Amino acid sequence: MPGATADAPDPVPGGTSGRRRAVRAGLVGAAALAAGLAGASAGPTATLARPGATRARPAGPRAALRELAAGNRRWRTLHEKHPDETRPVRQALIGGQHPFAVVLGCVDSRVPPELVFDQGLGDLLTVRSAGQVLDEAVLGSICYGVLELAIPLIVVLGHQSCGAVAAAVRADAGGGPPLPAHLQYLADQIRPAIDRTAHGGARVDATVTANVRRVRARLAAEPDLAARITTGHLDVVGARYELATQRVDRVD
Repeated sequence: MPGATADAPDPVPGGTSGRRRAVRAGLVGAAALAAGLAGASAGPTATLARPGATRARPAGPRAALRELAAGNRRWRTLHEKHPDETRPVRQALIGGQHPFAVVLGCVDSRVPPELVFDQGLGDLLTVRSAGQVLDEAVLGSICYGVLELAIPLIVVLGHQSCGAVAAAVRADAGGGPPLPAHLQYLADQIRPAIDRTAHGGARVDATVTANVRRVRARLAAEPDLAARITTGHLDVVGARYELATQRVDRVD
């Protein structure tokens, strides 16, 4: 991501293998989002004041990506700041909110966006569904953030070892008993992303990435969102979180 600094070179952006050997406590920070989420749309890069907050609100897609990159670097190197949690911030937020990014993530308890990106109250509009499945409620929530709160960035955040994706892959292969009705709905929504060229655990891993791409493409094609992308006031990016390294990389 332009303008961010790295404390060690990152691997090839968007790659999904070879990152599971390190443990969090032994990591040397690398600008994962700086490299992995590079290439956001042009558009506003200034910052806007947020009453009570210690930081200004990133005003455009690139500035928002830089903030997320810095936060993820702090998280995975055990230098979290836990920003925007003070009493003045809490009081200021009574009067309104000005989040700078929408994160569509999975419900998995190991991947809370505010922690993964080291953000605080009022910073992120988080929408979570198993496997990042889109339905009308999820889509409406995302559009609320963009159209009503003028949020300049949407991140579709998948993750390593996603249980919803694994269930969809098993159901597609006919393994195990039938899924309960509501879980079958999730599997049906994820099924178009299943990568049948891979096998075993590799199929689940490849499908996690393919599902992020598919959801990101669907969001980018929404007319109201596409209009803002065209003007450079919004970017929609895909990313995935590696549980073993606590690192976020872009999914192109």
